[in-house]
Amino acid sequence: MIKFFRKIRQNLLAEGKTGKYLKYAIGEIVLVVIGILIALQINNANEARKLRNQELHYLKNLKTDLNLNISELDKYITVRNSRIESANYVLEHFEGKPLTDLNAFAFHTTNIYIWQKFTQHDNTFQELTNSGNLALISNDTIKNGLLNLQALYKKLKNEEEHFRFDAEILLYEPSYGVLDLNPIVKNFTYQVTDGNAGENIELPKANYEAMLKDLKQKNGFVMAVYEFSVMNAQFNEMKTMCNAIIASIDNELYQKNDD
Repeated sequence: MIKFFRKIRQNLLAEGKTGKYLKYAIGEIVLVVIGILIALQINNANEARKLRNQELHYLKNLKTDLNLNISELDKYITVRNSRIESANYVLEHFEGKPLTDLNAFAFHTTNIYIWQKFTQHDNTFQELTNSGNLALISNDTIKNGLLNLQALYKKLKNEEEHFRFDAEILLYEPSYGVLDLNPIVKNFTYQVTDGNAGENIELPKANYEAMLKDLKQKNGFVMAVYEFSVMNAQFNEMKTMCNAIIASIDNELYQKNDD
């Protein structure tokens, strides 16, 4: 093709048709420029399509993480509610209710002692931030929602750390001084496994009666009710955020299907 155009130019020069030669040369330059622009446009379109596909891949993975988060949050809300119920049950005895059912009392006290910190599923978000690819998420509602979710998660971590400190000072340390944990742990294990593990062992009533005279431990159960309630409120707020982000992601994925 290049040889063809060169031959035309040479013939025009040989025939002395300088004017036609210049017009032809200009036309040829215009065609080359147009060709370059078209190639750039195609390349840009391909690059944009590649980035969009990468973004959609991240969005699908984010949705998976958020759904796992919601499932995990539901479990923790249920568990935290059981902890609140247990703490209130124990507090009734601190307020004067007779201690008649040692198994139930031991179960509810131990139910407060045993708790776990929540860990959210955010592998995709961490990958986006660590790789510098968060900018790939073009929807500001989704991006801001993810950032706000991380901020709330940090607040939850602070609340958990606060309760851990309170539990160590107000619950663990004083109870270790008056309670024999060996029969308590065996009895608790027996109850939560329906007799498949542990031992249905007799519990030391005198130790529990001594515990009920300790104001510090009472305050520990009061703080358990308060702080687990705060955590549950944060869990529910996180669930609301997760559902809102998922709805925005679904809109993005729906637009892709329409395209």
